[in-house]
Amino acid sequence: MSVRFTKGHGTENDFVLLADLDGRLDLSAAQVARLSDRHAGIGGDGVIRVVRTVHAEEPEVRAQADEAEFFMDYRNADGSRAQMCGNGTRVFATWLRREGLIGDGESVVATRAGSRRVRFEGDEVVTHMGTWSLVHPTEAAERGVDSFVHVDEAEDVDDPYSALSLDLGNPHTVVALPPEVSLEGLDLTRAPVVRPVPPEGSNVEFVRVLGPGHLAMRVHERGVGETRSCGTGVCAAALAVGIWSDSVGAGTWRVDVPGGTLTVRALPDHQVELVGPAVLVADGQTDLLTGV
Repeated sequence: MSVRFTKGHGTENDFVLLADLDGRLDLSAAQVARLSDRHAGIGGDGVIRVVRTVHAEEPEVRAQADEAEFFMDYRNADGSRAQMCGNGTRVFATWLRREGLIGDGESVVATRAGSRRVRFEGDEVVTHMGTWSLVHPTEAAERGVDSFVHVDEAEDVDDPYSALSLDLGNPHTVVALPPEVSLEGLDLTRAPVVRPVPPEGSNVEFVRVLGPGHLAMRVHERGVGETRSCGTGVCAAALAVGIWSDSVGAGTWRVDVPGGTLTVRALPDHQVELVGPAVLVADGQTDLLTGV
């Protein structure tokens, strides 16, 4: 089957978008992995299927159809299904606007993590990321951390880093690196080991505070590996630093990632917004039998 695709990215977190408005595609994990392959496919950190919400497979997604016409069916590069993707929402909304399916005002996008509001501010896209929460609030309140992260897969090789777990519709574990550890020098070619093991895995963010309201971050995404950016991860990193500095209730953070810079706006009542660019790079046709 030949299908239309668009390649896009948000701060170089890149995706293959497939137009499937009527919900006719039955994407397998193998097809997604092939499309995402940077050598044998189009290449990307994941695949986004653009489908009308009424045609979603999951009943909990179809339940969002009254407020969200379109569903962002996001798959990780290994083919696994993900709850949502912050950078992906901006690319998704930019594609919808280009196709004349939404306007410049606020729109609602359906995801597996619930509906997300998006709007355009000049050259940037704003995603209201919904309600965030601490995974282990009692431990976080008592100690400021709730888990440990090993960068080396052999856990007896390195001393673990203390970390804080947050839920932004998908799971995150945030590490504030000690001053003597280089953020740029971390080896993230292998998945960091998180203890205790998160039941659904976790994205892991490594953070360096550069100044007031200014962070640098690298991330290893579950099902993908290290990526150039992660929208929900950027929010998790900023919120964790806010918790550690007792300033999480409100404020704005600039977060530098390898692929660019994003802005995080912490709002009252555990709400948060993500602001950043989105770029549509190319359009084409691809054969789902081969992914090329």
